[in-house]
Amino acid sequence: MFKFLKEKLKGAISKFSRKAGEEAKEEAQPQQPIEEKVPIIKETKGLEQEDSPIKRAAEKENAHEKPREAEAKEEVALKVARKKESEEFKKEKRAEERQEPEEKISGEEKEEEKKGFFARLREKITTTTISEEKFDGLFSELELILMENNVALEVIEKIKNDLKKNLVDNPIKRMKIEETVRDSLKNSINDLFNIEKINVLNLIKNKKEKPFIIAFFGINGSGKTTTIAKIAEMLKNSRISCVLAAADTFRAASIEQIQIHADKLGLKLIKHDYGSDPAAVAFDAIKHAKAKNIDAVLIDTAGRLHSNKNLMDELKKVVKVAKPDLKIFVGESIAGNDCIEQVQQYSEIVGIDAIILTKADVDEKGGTAISVSYVTQKPIIYLGIGQEYKDLEEFEPDLIVEGLGL
Repeated sequence: MFKFLKEKLKGAISKFSRKAGEEAKEEAQPQQPIEEKVPIIKETKGLEQEDSPIKRAAEKENAHEKPREAEAKEEVALKVARKKESEEFKKEKRAEERQEPEEKISGEEKEEEKKGFFARLREKITTTTISEEKFDGLFSELELILMENNVALEVIEKIKNDLKKNLVDNPIKRMKIEETVRDSLKNSINDLFNIEKINVLNLIKNKKEKPFIIAFFGINGSGKTTTIAKIAEMLKNSRISCVLAAADTFRAASIEQIQIHADKLGLKLIKHDYGSDPAAVAFDAIKHAKAKNIDAVLIDTAGRLHSNKNLMDELKKVVKVAKPDLKIFVGESIAGNDCIEQVQQYSEIVGIDAIILTKADVDEKGGTAISVSYVTQKPIIYLGIGQEYKDLEEFEPDLIVEGLGL
């Protein structure tokens, strides 16, 4: 799940962090002025002249011409040796020894001061502060990757603002930049789902007057009818009785398709002929559920685009007659921003309460799952992850974060 975005995001985060760290290192690296190098070169040449072979040869030739000087040196050395034996010399030595600790302490303080200087210098090199201008340049590539993977502009803007708040003008160690970026992205994505959750099973069980009515909406090909069958299987396993309503009387073979699911699950299907009033089918299904004391009614509606006014008016009528307790939009995870637009349009017309995303198992980009809930302010309640009835997973934000490798 989200394999493509995961790999792209991983590369972008590493590149972002590396660039930020390299720029910080270049800015903080101390440069030695050119003029300081000149005296060092001159000094070295001077040392070479003092220890040259020519000078050593000259000193050897003149050595025999200076016997008196050698004798004078011997006399000085003898006097020094005698002085050492004297009491006066011993007193001087003891006085010097008493002064040694003071000199040592002074040396240690100097060493400590020296260490402090290098520690401060090292901290300057390894710590960076990213300006807003630099951040905008670094974020541009990450922004492009998010857009390519169907992440909505509103979500990109939120991620950018959160990341900017954590990075800009805050001292950060270069080795911690990537960790900071990852943590910020993780927190931003978790915040996208900060919407009140809906527990379908609890809602059904807690309703005093039966049945609990759920209407399903979405365009053709989104997997809506199969999703209804998955929900019916889930209710059956939770010992919640239900009846299906074939209110899609518009699409060819739609009634036969849901009949196959009803037969496999051993459930009652309420249906009329093609071209019948969808609201009448929903009404009869609710009436049947009340008579038989059935817990829930699941209403399948025709998939249609929001631009088809006549068909959308039919959906309004279904909602008005059935008065559903929960209106669920079923959309494809791989549809990207189209799915987000569909949820918004359906929500304006019939008032969507929750979202189920199908085909999440083959969604390599993940932009829809990341964006749809934040943009529409409707919670995702389930993810479809396969064709089997059991392939319905309760949605948790951690699934998205893990799928993105954060």
